[in-house]
Amino acid sequence: MATPHVLLVDDSCVDCFVASRVLKSCNIQVTTVEGPKQALKFLDMEHDVQLILTDYCMPDMTGYDLLVEVKKSSNLNHLPVVITCTDDDRKRMKKCLDGGAKDYITKPIKVVDVPRLLSYI
Repeated sequence: MATPHVLLVDDSCVDCFVASRVLKSCNIQVTTVEGPKQALKFLDMEHDVQLILTDYCMPDMTGYDLLVEVKKSSNLNHLPVVITCTDDDRKRMKKCLDGGAKDYITKPIKVVDVPRLLSYI
């Protein structure tokens, strides 16, 4: 199987670093961008991403806003989106899952979360 490629969207350098380390330790290719707008630009050019892992709380656009944009794009709507957040707000979680997210994982991402993430690819 080819190396999975995950697009990691997070405005926090620390969270990005932690998630990247965890994913890379499991032989996953990781591309990081610091916000949904950069993610959409990247996705317009790149087509080998197999999963979007996005933080919920970011300035300008939330992870949910990114999810909505991905789901309404005929070129991107096949991509699984997983939302991450530091809290497990049940209403927010339900909104994201109802909006088409595959999962909602509380940060920080841990090695035990990786098989779950890979199951969506």
